[in-house]
Order: sequence, then C-alpha cells, then structure tokens
Amino acid sequence: PRQDVMAPDMGTNEQTMAWIMDTYSMKIGYCCPEVVTGKPVEIGGCLGRREATGRGVTYCILEALKDLKIDPIGTTAVVQGFGNVGSVTCQELHQRGIKIVAVGEQHGSLRNPNGLDIPALRAWVESGKMLHEFPGGESMPSELLLEEPCTILIPAALDRVITEENAARLRCTLVAEGANGPTTPDADLILQKKGIMIIPDILCNAGGVTVSYFEWVQDIQQLMWSEEEVNRKLEDLMLNAYSRVRNLAVSKGLTMRTAALALGVQKVVAEMTKRGLFP
Repeated sequence: PRQDVMAPDMGTNEQTMAWIMDTYSMKIGYCCPEVVTGKPVEIGGCLGRREATGRGVTYCILEALKDLKIDPIGTTAVVQGFGNVGSVTCQELHQRGIKIVAVGEQHGSLRNPNGLDIPALRAWVESGKMLHEFPGGESMPSELLLEEPCTILIPAALDRVITEENAARLRCTLVAEGANGPTTPDADLILQKKGIMIIPDILCNAGGVTVSYFEWVQDIQQLMWSEEEVNRKLEDLMLNAYSRVRNLAVSKGLTMRTAALALGVQKVVAEMTKRGLFP
C-alpha cells in the first residue's frame, strides 16, 4: 500500500476494489483500506471518486475554451464512450450549457444536432437499455462518430481510436483526451498540422488518479473529506496543472503533450538530483 496502489479501470468497478482490499486485508491479518482506491465509500472510499475523471476532463475543457476564446454556452461536443468517464463528462458539460450532439459506445452511437438530453440519456442507459435506441436522437454508425462536426471531441473509451486513417477527417477545434492514449503519434502530427488543439491524456484525465491519491491520504490518516472539499481540491490541482502546461507550451512553442511530458520529466529529475545517489 505504500508502493503499488491500484484503482479501477475498464472491466473493474468499486466492487472489484472492495474484493481486492478484503482479500489483502485477510492475508495480512488486519484491515488495510489504503491498498486500493476507488472503493465503495462505506469501506474507506472517497466521496466524488467515481465522478473525478469526468470532472477533471471538464475543468480542462473549460480552460481550453478560454484560451481559444470560445464561449461554452451553445458550444457543441461529441463524446466517444458513455461509461464512468464519458457519462460524467457529458453531464458536467451539459450543466454548463455545452450541447452534446453525439455520443457513442461499443454497441452503437447516437446523435442529435440540437443537443441530447443528457440526464434522460443517463437514466435510459442506467436502466439497462441500449444507448443507440434512446428516443431523443437518431442512431448513427459508430465508425463515423469521431468525424461528426463539433467544437470539442472527447475520446473517452479506448486507446488508438484517432489514427492516421481518420485524423484528417476530424471536424473539431479541440480534442480532449478522456481515455488513455486515444491518439496515435502519426495522428498527433496530422492534428497539429490541422491546427486542432489537443489536451493530452496525461493532463486531461488525471482527475481520477488525483482523487485516488486523495482517497489514499484519507485512508492513511483515517479521515473523511466532504465531497465539496474533494471537488475543490481537485479543481485547484487540475487548473494549476493546466496552467503550467499551457504556459510552457506557449512560451517554448511546444504542443500541450510535449509540454506536459517535459514538466513531468523535470519534476522527476529535480527530485532525483536532490535525493542523491540511491534513486
């Protein structure tokens, strides 16, 4: 629990984390909630953890829209993925006046040029019904989802979905990487040439791992923060990280991805240098 701490991802959830924590605790002979994060709140989980990744994506998007001088009200977004990240991102953007004009997941995709009713869509999907059968939009081929015209494109499902084959056909102003590694290196170069701004995954979807850290800290200290406190700390950290990445990118003429990676390397180098021999 002080070195390798797991968190849920595709194919796992709070229940999975509870089983892992329980098994590890039984093995060592005492309860050790800090061994995993993303647990149910009842057994040491953190309020707001489930929504954290989507909220972090939203904070980054809103900051990017400011940089691009785009009013979020009435702005359009397309979201690939309607799971834990995609559905929360849709909800957060919808609450801020951004129109979600298309959404897709593994079984099908849905669009409505006037904007989807996201609360109704979430209730529809959570009831066990198929996303693309939602009556508030029209079904569309999933392979065309990423090429749907919009201001904000949010790949929040699988990796390597924006490739050199489809990158040139993207019709968006901003790509916010809610998933891990959704853009291939070749596609990255194509998007740069098209002038499309990319908020890289290492920054954009960091909300989840950030609140996992909050959960770990609370478990060690045997504390329980309010959801308002968690969200406030998350927003502060995400905005600070975005600002540092953006400032470096602008000042050095770098892409946001290169700037984010450079800042990460700089931090590791600084800490290793100060520690001395052993690292």
